[in-house]
Amino acid sequence: MDEKRKFSRIPFAADAQLTQADKVWTTHILDLSLNGALVEEPDSFAVDNAPIILSFTLQGSEIVMKMETSLIHHKSGHLGLRCEHIDVDSISHLRRMIELNIGDSSMLNRELEMFIADHESSHG
Repeated sequence: MDEKRKFSRIPFAADAQLTQADKVWTTHILDLSLNGALVEEPDSFAVDNAPIILSFTLQGSEIVMKMETSLIHHKSGHLGLRCEHIDVDSISHLRRMIELNIGDSSMLNRELEMFIADHESSHG
């Protein structure tokens, strides 16, 4: 359970899309971290073990962020999504957003190193 504490979460209100196989839902992001997101459970969401693509546009820009996620918890009308894969451009933008919100780049750099280490070990 301490995995939740490993990464700084920032409140982040944005509309987003969840895509799983041939299904697409509209949702709302509640908070975001380097390791995933908490989103509102969309109407007619069906639990499936297939990867879920979370995509959203950064406010005031044309930048579309995408991360491949897996569902780690589903309760109280919320979905907890863990980032399994994210492209370099998206992680750069996400890192910058979090840095601006937490205002501590040294802490963010440690989190980024942990994120990379976690993902290298699970995909290596």
